[in-house]
Order: sequence, then structure tokens, then C-alpha cells
Amino acid sequence: MGCVQSTGVDSEAKARNDEIENQLRRDRMMAKNEIKMLLLGAGESGKSTVLKQMKLIHHGGYNDSERDSYKEIIYSNTIQSMRAILEAMPQLDISLSPQNDARRAVILALPGQIEGDVLPRDVADAIRGLWRDSGVKEAVRRSREFQLNDSAVYYFNAIDRMCGPGYLPTDQDILRSRVKTTGITETTFKVGELTYKLFDVGGQRSERKKWIHCFENVTALVFLVSLSEYDQMLYEDESVNRMQEALTLFDSICNSRWFVKTSIILFLNKIDLFAEKLPHSPLGDYFPDYTGGDNYDNACDYLLHRFVALNQNAATKQIYAHYTCATDTQQIRFVLSAIQDILLQIHLRECGLL
Repeated sequence: MGCVQSTGVDSEAKARNDEIENQLRRDRMMAKNEIKMLLLGAGESGKSTVLKQMKLIHHGGYNDSERDSYKEIIYSNTIQSMRAILEAMPQLDISLSPQNDARRAVILALPGQIEGDVLPRDVADAIRGLWRDSGVKEAVRRSREFQLNDSAVYYFNAIDRMCGPGYLPTDQDILRSRVKTTGITETTFKVGELTYKLFDVGGQRSERKKWIHCFENVTALVFLVSLSEYDQMLYEDESVNRMQEALTLFDSICNSRWFVKTSIILFLNKIDLFAEKLPHSPLGDYFPDYTGGDNYDNACDYLLHRFVALNQNAATKQIYAHYTCATDTQQIRFVLSAIQDILLQIHLRECGLL
């Protein structure tokens, strides 16, 4: 009797064991079809914009409800930008036309975060009038001297559309919106048989030593640099140049013991703003060893070399660089396609299939 019972227990145990083995086999197969990437870069380098592009390109974009949810962010970004300009003007010794004093008062009286999905008419009128002010325009031209969102001019120029009836944010409106990233977010998308997982660790820089080892098995690092910030200072510390901070961060990540053999995909981003700035703000003023004048190609080559030269493991680690404008969907689509080919080659090597 005991023997029969024992056989029953054995068969149940075998069934459970087989189920576990099958699940492990499935997990191994899934892992072989999974490419993990870690998204890194200094603040405001364009990481969140790239993630939004992933949604547009691979997830079918934004539905009306999602677009509607961006209104508050867009309105707040616009108001915060105008407030930043108005608060900076006295320090820049720039005067506002007296006829705009009332409009200035409207903006400065607003809370930091606007609530609601309609931009109040008096606020829209104030922004429209202030944007025509020559002093405000002069302050924007000197925006490297204070902290101003890249999207400011875009939103000011779109104010009539944004306060119109039935306004629904466009792809560009959403791409240019900014919310400070906190925590670790994961974005997943499929291309053919492969699943790509992109981890954004946006707001966690100060705690990097505590979590960085968790990502040592990623297929590649995606590192973003804002080229246009070569003449700007950090929001957190106005004595530190943003490009120098990006170089320091890249150095620490590129040469981390956790990523000795991990390839890096380097996005040299915001090339549109970089090209606009160069003739008016010489790169050589901030990097004295640069001698290429205001030539765009020379400046790009110089900054690319500054990053690539930091790689202390060139024999085992590849750096794949791309010049990007993260708000340009067609360009990002092309770059992502090129990156997928690179990632596939790396992945196949890791799986022993190359």
C-alpha cells in the first residue's frame, strides 16, 4: 500500500519538476530574444524625448485621452518659461516695456504648476503680448545666462493654437514637453521576434553607486549628450559647465567596472540648437583647445572626439555615435533602425550565435 502511495508522490514530484524545467527553458528562450538597454545622460539631454519617440514609432502613438493629459504639462512649461525670462531680465539689465507691466504681473502671480485643461484667456493674452516685447526677445537671445527650457520659443510661437477651442496637443507639442524624471522607468517594444527593454534611471544620479551593478548584464548603454549646452551651466550648480558635467558622467559610466565590455550607443543630441548657437556663442570660449571656429562639422568632430577619447577599454568596448535631433521623428526612426542592427549583432555574439 505504502509502495503505491510512494509512486503517486514520486509522479507528482516529477510532474512539478518537469513543469519547473519547462518554465526555466521558456525563460532562457525569452532571455535570448530580449535585448536590454540602459538609458543614461545628464539632465535635459533628451532621454524622455527619445522614450516618447519610441511610443510614436513602436506603440502606435498617443490616443486623444493621452494627448489631453499633456495639456497641463504644456501650459505649465509655457508659463514657467515666461516666468524664468521675466525674473532673469533685471539681472541681465534688460528693461520691459512699461505697457507690459500688467501682463508681467499676471504671469508672476500664477502658481508654479497650473491646473486644468484650459489656458485662461488673460494668461494667454499676457504671454502673447510679452512675446512681442523686444526686451523679452533679447533675454531669450541671452538664455545661456539663465535657466530656460529649450521648448520656450516653440510654445510662445504656438500660443494662439494652444489657447484655441478644442486644442489637442500634437506630437511635436508632446515631444517638446518637459517633466523632471524621477525613479526608474522601463519601456518595452517588440521588433520582429525580439523584445527590447529600455531602462531610464533619470532622477537617480545621486544614488548611482547603489543601483548601477543591477544593470551589468545589459546588452548596451544608450548615453545622451545635449550638444547645445556647451555654453550653459548646471541648474543645480551654476559654477559647473553642462558639457563638462556630461563628460564627467560619461567617463564614470564608460569606465565603470560593471560595463568593461558593454558597448555604448552615444547620441550627440540637439544638433539643431547646436547649429543655431555656434555662430553667436563660440565653442572656443568654453573649450580653449578647440580651434575650428564656428564650422558645424569641426565643432561636432571635436566634441565627439572628447567623448570617445575617454574610453579606456577601446579593445573590448565599442562606441557607436549618432548625431541626433530627438524631436525629429523621421530622423530618430532612421537612427533606431541603425541601432537595432547594431544591437542584434551584439546580442547574437552574446548568445554564441556569431
